[in-house]
Amino acid sequence: MKTAIMQPYFLPYIGYFQLINAVDQFVIYDDVAYIKNGWINRNRYLLNGQAKYFTLSLDKASSFKPINQTYILNDENHKAKEKTLKTLLMAYSKASFFKTVHELIEEIILNPDNNIATYNEFSIRRICAFLKINTRIFVSSKIDKQPNMKAQDRVIDVCKNLQASVYINSIGGKSLYNQDTFKRNGIELKFLRSNSERIFYYQFGDTFLPGLSIVDILMFNSSQEVHKFLEDYSLEN
Repeated sequence: MKTAIMQPYFLPYIGYFQLINAVDQFVIYDDVAYIKNGWINRNRYLLNGQAKYFTLSLDKASSFKPINQTYILNDENHKAKEKTLKTLLMAYSKASFFKTVHELIEEIILNPDNNIATYNEFSIRRICAFLKINTRIFVSSKIDKQPNMKAQDRVIDVCKNLQASVYINSIGGKSLYNQDTFKRNGIELKFLRSNSERIFYYQFGDTFLPGLSIVDILMFNSSQEVHKFLEDYSLEN
């Protein structure tokens, strides 16, 4: 059983969804500490040929609190979310597949949930459904685990609880995990390297900006084209 574990990122780049698509079960790691200036409440979009950030403001976010105890700044009228939505829709109003995906993006951004973990979980599930990615999705805080475990040991414990035989992590985590430790626990360790240099598509001009939010890819590509991108990766030991 191939398994991956990632924090609940906000409308992440294609590599995140490549990882989900590559495994049988995906765990949203919601009960680890929030990291400031990470990808939990922001991502990048295309505006006038440049990469810009769209961000959801958080209420007293702290690295001393887990992600699932972190909230979007209270806004009963959802004005902040509406501003984010307007930013994205205006930026992509002339994109090839705007009419196909703008309702999906609106549903995601205007989700009334203010818990950033469940808010992002909703968006991840909706995009997977839209792209017909059938991977089973679990939430870490709902999985029984040994208490007081950290880092690699905690990941291995989650994998054991889900009877994982293979754990796949993004290539950026290669320095965090030890092959022999996973092997001793009966789990094969693999790393996914996105073939990002081959993921190219027309945006608005001659210059292509890679590594943007999944929103960018959805705005410029059909579901069939996105699926080709989802399969464009390699696995390494």
